Amino acid sequence: MTVCVHGLGYIGLATAAHFANNGTEVIGFDVDEDVLERLSEGEPTVSEPDFETYVQDALEGNLELSRQPQPADVHLICVPTPYDEMNGEADLSYVKDAGRNVAGVLRPGDTVVLESTVPPGTTTGVLAPILSRGGLDVGDVVELGYTPETVMPGNTLSELRTNDRIVGGVDEASVSAIETLYEPLTSGEIHVAADPTTAEFVKLAQNAKRNVSIAYANTLALLAENYGVDVRSAISLANNHPRVDILNPGPGVGGHCLPVDPHFLSDGTGATELLDVASQVNDRMPEHVVRMLEDAVGTLHGKTVAVLGITYKGNVSDTRNSPGLEVANLLGDVTTEARTAVDGGWGESSVTIHDPRATDSRLQLVSLDAAVDSAHAVIFGAAHDEFADLDPVAIGSKMSGQTVVDPVDVIDAKRWADYGFDVRTI
Repeated sequence: MTVCVHGLGYIGLATAAHFANNGTEVIGFDVDEDVLERLSEGEPTVSEPDFETYVQDALEGNLELSRQPQPADVHLICVPTPYDEMNGEADLSYVKDAGRNVAGVLRPGDTVVLESTVPPGTTTGVLAPILSRGGLDVGDVVELGYTPETVMPGNTLSELRTNDRIVGGVDEASVSAIETLYEPLTSGEIHVAADPTTAEFVKLAQNAKRNVSIAYANTLALLAENYGVDVRSAISLANNHPRVDILNPGPGVGGHCLPVDPHFLSDGTGATELLDVASQVNDRMPEHVVRMLEDAVGTLHGKTVAVLGITYKGNVSDTRNSPGLEVANLLGDVTTEARTAVDGGWGESSVTIHDPRATDSRLQLVSLDAAVDSAHAVIFGAAHDEFADLDPVAIGSKMSGQTVVDPVDVIDAKRWADYGFDVRTI
């Protein structure tokens, strides 16, 4: 069996490596020359050492890179589906392009699986018609279905191997073919959805639920401040109830899934009101973090602030939709590109950023020492392991001020306070 993976971003690369390292001949296709060049040099852009080694093993084995789509028994579509803010809808142009690429090499008996996160109805309403234009009937001579990826960056290999999979096929033959495809790759269960649209809906429902749960925790944090309550202590006590499981609050929601996926459920009826409010709560948390800092230092005029951690969560390299990066952007310019001033921003301050995991060359990343040198305050934007054991004495000796804002709960607040820091937390 030969598998062609269309799209070698984070998920596509993980999927391609997983199949290749389990004995399948894999063709990895991407339209981005830079991606292919890095991979051909054995340098995947990932921050997990074990995952990087896993990809390198695949490249040295069964994973072949291609600049053109190739015929294969199975085509896996793992392309991006960004949210179009202007039009208020998912941008399916990559899915459509991938569909046309697959259609150009499709043969009778082949199987096509969409893994990209998409609005319900995309597999049957968008992808299937494109594939059928080549003269091969979907569900007759070509199997088609939807199987969402659910791996979490930072724990990629473990979740690839153990997560349950959901399969939604256009007919029984498609379901059977896709089940057979994934069964050897996971110790988790394979769950069959009624159809591809149900499987698409389930993926969005999972991420929307988590987004709402985080918004609830952040709402409690805002309320707790007004009452002088330690919200994390209160949540810990509340979770002693057997039917309560409240998440911890933070500076917002980031990554390529949670901030975006709930919008894919919008159907124009207003039924997503709860989801919309949850997104609004999470979206305003970075500004709240800056206001916490402002409350601590009195004014940001002329102040220098070091933001440590600008990836969207701890121990990953991805900065997409990162709350920590948004905090930094509110405080000043952190990119190598010209940026329009943010209305309502804090243009009176300057900001330095440090992150041991981030790899985005457009960001003005500096060393830890350079970031905190003469800084009046530090904000922790991501809970990297490297930050948990930082020495408050060493950091304080380089700073001009003694203020720390830790919305991600990465440091020992009492320890830092004992060394004279004014520590603010969510």
